[in-house]
Amino acid sequence: MNISALILTKNEEKNISECISGLKFCDEIIVIDDNSSDNTVEIAKRSGAKVFQRNLDRDFAGQRNYALEKASGKWVFFVDADERVSDELRKEIKKEIDSPDNPHVGYFVRRDDYMWGKKLKYGETGGVLLLRLARKSAGKWVRSVHEVWKAVGRTKTLRNPLKHYSHQTLREFISDINFHSDLHAVANYKEGKRSSWVKILFWPRAHGFKNWVLKLGFLDGTEGFVFALIMSFHSFLSWSKLWIKERKK
Repeated sequence: MNISALILTKNEEKNISECISGLKFCDEIIVIDDNSSDNTVEIAKRSGAKVFQRNLDRDFAGQRNYALEKASGKWVFFVDADERVSDELRKEIKKEIDSPDNPHVGYFVRRDDYMWGKKLKYGETGGVLLLRLARKSAGKWVRSVHEVWKAVGRTKTLRNPLKHYSHQTLREFISDINFHSDLHAVANYKEGKRSSWVKILFWPRAHGFKNWVLKLGFLDGTEGFVFALIMSFHSFLSWSKLWIKERKK
């Protein structure tokens, strides 16, 4: 066994089949499902994946580390259900892994975001780099939300990107922002961060300005504006929820 593909899911019946179809080059495909209420599990099994069900419990790092435990491959490749692997990326991954005396423990992958059919080239998501492919023994994931894979050793960045098709409706985008702002508030509290009226009132505006102006989000047109606005709203929700949590203590 050489490479295991790992996917976290929650009600991803619209995405899971196409996601898995792009991972057939892997020796094993594992889905860790957060008790989906739709047909995600059935579709994943029919598509050839091994499925394990586990409660997320508001901890993405814990869920990903659980997936690592289930993997049999020397290498593991984390892909989200709304991401797609191109033929070019597949070929590059196989070439890197099959290279004799490979000195790398992990690989960063650029993720290209597509919003309502349009690729976002600017803002905070423009070509963000994520460690997604690494040796199983490279390290563990940390932080319950906006989690990071802490690999120890030499890494490299792959040339070809992952294609990310998240938030294909405004309803999905807002629902996802609301969910993640809950987790972000809890994570900030555990890390000793505290809210204030300054952070609630001004940091969201600064976040929006950064995405829209400093990171040239305006060049992405209407989609870039909507993205900057909603991410500003995410900042507002996160700091407001942290403020409420502090008051309850």
